[in-house]
Amino acid sequence: MSKNIRYTLLSLRDLAVSIGPFALLTLALLALTYWWLDPNPPKRVVLATGPAQSAYDEFGKRYATALARYGITVELLPSEGSSANLELLRAGKADIGFVQGGSADIGYDDEESIVSLGSLFVEPLWLFYREDAAQRLKKSPTIANLSELQGGRVNVGTPGSGVPRLFNTLLDVNRIDHGAMRLSELEQTPATVAFLDGELDALVFASAPESLMVQMLLQSPGVRLLDFAQSEAYSRRFAYLTPVVMPQGVVDLSANVPAQDVRLVASTTSLLAGAKTHPAILQLFAQTATDLHGGGGWFSRAREYPSLEHSEVPLSPEAVRAIRNGPPFLQRYLPFWLANLVERMWLAMGLILALALPLSRIVPPLYAFRIRSRVFRWYGQLRTIEQRSQDNDGPLPLSELLEQLDALEDKVEQVVVPLSYTDELYALRNNIALVRQKLLQRT
Repeated sequence: MSKNIRYTLLSLRDLAVSIGPFALLTLALLALTYWWLDPNPPKRVVLATGPAQSAYDEFGKRYATALARYGITVELLPSEGSSANLELLRAGKADIGFVQGGSADIGYDDEESIVSLGSLFVEPLWLFYREDAAQRLKKSPTIANLSELQGGRVNVGTPGSGVPRLFNTLLDVNRIDHGAMRLSELEQTPATVAFLDGELDALVFASAPESLMVQMLLQSPGVRLLDFAQSEAYSRRFAYLTPVVMPQGVVDLSANVPAQDVRLVASTTSLLAGAKTHPAILQLFAQTATDLHGGGGWFSRAREYPSLEHSEVPLSPEAVRAIRNGPPFLQRYLPFWLANLVERMWLAMGLILALALPLSRIVPPLYAFRIRSRVFRWYGQLRTIEQRSQDNDGPLPLSELLEQLDALEDKVEQVVVPLSYTDELYALRNNIALVRQKLLQRT
């Protein structure tokens, strides 16, 4: 190894030792900040959906596919529906879930433990009835209002779906005795089978029009959909209900299904999440919601959803930013994990750098002190030798002083410093020679 390379390596070693404590402090602060902020999201998220073949189930699959691109596994947790999803969120068994407005009691405690990622779509209350049942109940193939279902067999869904509570509210406001109908609470699929077999007269459930069950029933012969003529009045009485209209022919233009506009009452379905769910996950779900629900549909125009309105719990700040502004700037150019890391730690990294920069000013003088101390520490021995030659109690023999001086010079010759500090090393050697000269002059 050449001397120049050796001197360079020595300089780099000393520089690294000088910078080391500050680098370690900075790394320790970054590690502490990383642990505190927890910027990277979990790789697995539980999404509470709904019954099989429901709109919740279908949308859950779409979310799972979308988030898989970011390395996030979305585990779909089937449930009875909206109310059950809210209970799963409260119990911590699900991270995120679909919840229909007005289908469950949301209290003050939920405002602290649950946040909303926005309203996704309107979910009409579908009341299908059989024409033959209507003929039997009122001697007409059509039913105009809820009171004409009295005496009929009506399935209102499982309690976990939230529909029984909503339907009972509608019965109460219409002053209809619940006992006037034979209400059942079968799950959606067996209830539909029983309805098509004639064992039920009417079927009530809430779902988005994308539901396969809705699509099938709308085109089933002998099955009709109740027209809520008072839909506007219902919306005025209940804030969570919205009047919507299913346009004529929207199901099948060639067959003109439905044959006329159908008025319905609908509630908005929101994506709710536990307040402890990782912020990056909330952001990803809100971004995905914009892609999945931003298009036009039977009951909404393009980009009308997701919406920040109709929320029964506080909105997540991450969802508000994602819905209003779209993906963060860095995510448009960097991989998700890197963009998320920088986005969530940039402020902390800025503060750490602001602290480290003033401290870094100590490094140059510390480096200089470390190098010069290799030279200066020998001046103490040199001074001792010189003082011993002038000791009032009797100086040491010259031969012994010269031996000590020779030993000191041998050690100094082994000292290696960067080339920029060799002047101080040579100054030390000259001073040793000067002391030797003074000793010899006294003989």
